[in-house]
Amino acid sequence: MAKVYIGTSGYSYPHWSDGVFYPSGLYQPKWLEFYAENFNTVELNVTFYRLPAKKVFEGWYGRTPKDFLFVVKGSRFITHIKRLKNVEEPISLLFDRALALKEKLGMILWQLPPSLKVDTKRLEQFLKLLKTQSKSRYTFEFRNQSWFTDKIYELLKKYNAALCIADSPSFPKEEVVTADFVYVRFHGGTELYGSNYSDKELSNWAQKIKKWTKQNLDVYCYFNNDAYGYAIQNARTLKDLVKK
Repeated sequence: MAKVYIGTSGYSYPHWSDGVFYPSGLYQPKWLEFYAENFNTVELNVTFYRLPAKKVFEGWYGRTPKDFLFVVKGSRFITHIKRLKNVEEPISLLFDRALALKEKLGMILWQLPPSLKVDTKRLEQFLKLLKTQSKSRYTFEFRNQSWFTDKIYELLKKYNAALCIADSPSFPKEEVVTADFVYVRFHGGTELYGSNYSDKELSNWAQKIKKWTKQNLDVYCYFNNDAYGYAIQNARTLKDLVKK
């Protein structure tokens, strides 16, 4: 039976404290436990900027319920500096740490920079490398329009990697399914990171999610519009709409 995972992109935002999401007085090291009482998944943004020690991943594993899933956002050193080339060592290090999440490692997200144009050979070499490291699921968020081609879709299908559906006013988006799961990032409908989705917009997405699950596709959804706690509000609403 297909599963639906709905959460937010990151959870440790100071502006979510004092009742916006986290109760006033809740000690910050307890935020993850509180978050996991409300959602069944989270996208880890911290791993994009720096790779925490293995004991940190082990801590995340131990502090969350057995059915909780983490998405690890791949390091910008790999995507933005090395641009997917000659990355055997940093990839090995990433998996050495991330696999400490064991069965709670739901996905690796690779967000490519807008300046990186389509390069089929480079992507396939990277996908081959990933395959040698783990059987984890992968999703790619392309931020250059040149990647949105049938050739790239077929390559992603070959490796069962998902084309990330990035809903935003700024990034290219195509709702093409390339794997046995679907991955959606909500960056804000009208203002990047700072706009609230309407109930109508979320209802439309709920219908899409239901359609995908009927096709036996697992669906992963993450809200990245963290301003004013919009991500929390929208994730809760979408959860409720999907259940109806």
